Amino acid sequence: MSPHEDAYHEMCCYTLAHSDPSFIHQHVVDAFGAQNAPEHDRSIGFTFALIGLYLYVEKGFTGKQVQQAHAQLARNKIQWPDFQMPKDRGEINVIDVLMAAAGAERDQMIHNWCVAVWKAFSSNRELVNSLLQNSDIL
Repeated sequence: MSPHEDAYHEMCCYTLAHSDPSFIHQHVVDAFGAQNAPEHDRSIGFTFALIGLYLYVEKGFTGKQVQQAHAQLARNKIQWPDFQMPKDRGEINVIDVLMAAAGAERDQMIHNWCVAVWKAFSSNRELVNSLLQNSDIL
């Protein structure tokens, strides 16, 4: 297992045990999924990661609300778009987040990580927005 995967699993333990009802674990799953996707990924997981980051960073959705949007989208038979994969996927990664002290500092780093990853993938904004508009999520 790579150091990033190890850090991701440790981060999942942290977020799954987190008492915040907004379910920040979803944001970790989305940031890691987008940042570590294979080069030509057209999977539902990668698509959901980009959608989750967009909904969180740009629309202020909680992790629970992102999860509900994912469930609604999963019921539709949609061909997922061919998203652009940036060379740079964000200046913050899961190891950086894990180095922050548990609690408010780490929670803020999770947010910063999501913003950095979404910024790196922002060339896909219109595709994501169109997909959500067509699916009545927005």
